Amino acid sequence: MIEGRFGDSIIVRRLERGRIAELVLDRPHAMNAVSMELGASLAAATAALAGDPSVGVTVITSTAERAFCVGADLKERRNYTESDRARARPVSRAAYAGVLALPMPVIAAVHGYALGGGYELALSCDVIVADPDAVIGLPETAVGVIPGGGGTQLLPRRVGAARAAHLIFSGRRVPAVEALELGLVDTLSPAGEVRAAALGIARAYAANSPVALRAAKRALRLGHGGDLATGLEVEDAAWHAVAFSADWVEGVEAFNEKRQPNWPGYRDMESIVTEH
Repeated sequence: MIEGRFGDSIIVRRLERGRIAELVLDRPHAMNAVSMELGASLAAATAALAGDPSVGVTVITSTAERAFCVGADLKERRNYTESDRARARPVSRAAYAGVLALPMPVIAAVHGYALGGGYELALSCDVIVADPDAVIGLPETAVGVIPGGGGTQLLPRRVGAARAAHLIFSGRRVPAVEALELGLVDTLSPAGEVRAAALGIARAYAANSPVALRAAKRALRLGHGGDLATGLEVEDAAWHAVAFSADWVEGVEAFNEKRQPNWPGYRDMESIVTEH
């Protein structure tokens, strides 16, 4: 069962009998600015979680008081040569791609600043929960770059092409209430309770079949943006992956017996937790 520290900047905790993984951004002195080290550690942590079938839901949180993540570490990059920039790019891409590729539902718990690459980390998640103090934005054009962690592709899929273009071209910072209205985040938590709210949603998800959760995410991701006929074929393949699984049998039996399911997809992991 994947748990522990990855490098100096990432912690993975397991909650709810291990069903929920909490991936913690832990570079508070820099408000989780994405350094080379944090990027490499995030890529390693997400690769490990992706390979752990016992994880039902992942929640990404932050130990920084004023921020979820402020994006790229521009202090580190200030003296980068062209070769340094070329060397850093694959590390950065692997970090964001690692979050995007996680096979289970992923929830971002955003408070304070989520700017640039910080908001792109949230965009790579399936659901974004924000504190009322959150400030959202992709300000990269103001410092001579573009969103390079998926922002130009993920934001239009979330809010539409024109709205995404306006936000990226202007680079403006959006307060939480407006961010909710624009669809930049999905829900607001009570003040100061974003982690608890995100974990509450994660518990609700994790009560369901882990096999079904992953299959549903795969269908949602692969089917989005294509034509309907192709999307329905994607859905059918995901349905078959669940319908012939032990979780399907358990779900039907539990429904008819009027009890909570004991999902086989979690059973092996629970025995490991009990032993330790």
